[in-house]
Amino acid sequence: MHHKMRFNTKEKHVLPKMSASAAPEVQDLTRLERIGAHSHIRGLGLDDALEARASSQGMVGQCRARRAAGIILSMIREGHIAGRAILIAGQPGTGKTALAMGMAQALGTDTPFTSISGSEIYSLEMSRTEALTQAFRRSIGVRVKEETELIEGEVVEIEIDQAATTGEKRGKLTLKTTEMETIYDLGHKMIESLTKEKVTAGDIVTIDKASGKINRLGRSFTRAKDYDAMGAHTKFVQCPEGELQKRREVVHVVSLHEMDVINSRSQGFLALFSGDTGEIKQEVRDQIDQKVSDWREEGKAEIVPGVLFIDEVHMLDIECFSFLNRALESPMAPVLVFATNRGITRIRGTNYKGPHGLPIDLLDRLLIVTTEPYSEPEVKQILTIRCEEEDVEMSDDAKELLGRIAMETSLRYAIHMITTANLVCLKRKGSEVEAQDIKRVYQVFRTISCCVCSAQPAFCSCSAT
Repeated sequence: MHHKMRFNTKEKHVLPKMSASAAPEVQDLTRLERIGAHSHIRGLGLDDALEARASSQGMVGQCRARRAAGIILSMIREGHIAGRAILIAGQPGTGKTALAMGMAQALGTDTPFTSISGSEIYSLEMSRTEALTQAFRRSIGVRVKEETELIEGEVVEIEIDQAATTGEKRGKLTLKTTEMETIYDLGHKMIESLTKEKVTAGDIVTIDKASGKINRLGRSFTRAKDYDAMGAHTKFVQCPEGELQKRREVVHVVSLHEMDVINSRSQGFLALFSGDTGEIKQEVRDQIDQKVSDWREEGKAEIVPGVLFIDEVHMLDIECFSFLNRALESPMAPVLVFATNRGITRIRGTNYKGPHGLPIDLLDRLLIVTTEPYSEPEVKQILTIRCEEEDVEMSDDAKELLGRIAMETSLRYAIHMITTANLVCLKRKGSEVEAQDIKRVYQVFRTISCCVCSAQPAFCSCSAT
């Protein structure tokens, strides 16, 4: 038996029927987050005037370097800097990679950011120039604009019927705007989508006419007083105006490398997941560049110059440096960010020495940002942030001792001790890491500077022993 209800309506439409083969169910994927060396970095920690805060967004100290990075960041966003290169130089453990990661976080997901190591290109099964070319094109985005038809309105009522004999579900969805109201017939797939999104009367929804995908925007302001209690994350939006059916511009950002791979392999976009892209012919890249150029002239696309970060840039050789000199002159080159901890050292592939292991003609193209060693208060602040990131409770005495160890050895060594000291604390069933746990770990894991203590204990001058 079917249960029927009457509606006062002006129009009646049928939503596109979705078959399992035509529109498979899309599952939401949860991004796996792991605690890494720079997972606590959320940005550059700058205010609106590009002044560096003492401690913000995971960044501590390095105020001058962060201000310089902020200026470069604003130029990237405004499109005023492309085909330029920046060198971040400083001692090991002074936050060079953290600065680059802060730039990546501040740029957001729409701006391509590619990070590679200088020694990485030697292990790839392709020529060094091809590896650099692919890294370049990964760092150049194309913002493609297209129009799609949407149905947007406030849900007035949902009616779902189930046949007594076949069990097949059918239904009707009533949507309205401030100017009109319409009934839509629902198929089995649309009913499942509504149930999955937990759509109820009073919700503002959009429905893609091509795919049938439903997006729940929030609750209508007119239903704000329907319930005494609302969730903390309940979002209220205005009832849409005008027609229910709208044409809306949708923007997608893809990299030039992704377009290269799709057009150079017989399996198309599946090659993106295999990882074995191999060398790509220059003819394919020329065709892609020409197509993107045509889209730009038609107003369908625009170039998004991203950032290519090359760590340990002194590991590149003279062949790579010559390629970079030429590639920087390309009209679609990304912004290059180099990092190195070397001073005067030999340029690989030659018998000559140069500042930071770079040839002079490439150094002339660089804006150089220097990092300084952290002070003791800054080191302690970084260790506190890392304790919070790794969810480790540590006493003030333990933090003080760990800070002294970091100043005498290295910041990286002290950061490694956080998790190991926490394991020692858990073994003794403690609630927070104490100084004795730090001492125990320090006795087990020695630094290079303390190797003499193992051979000659009588001469040991370590403060933690």
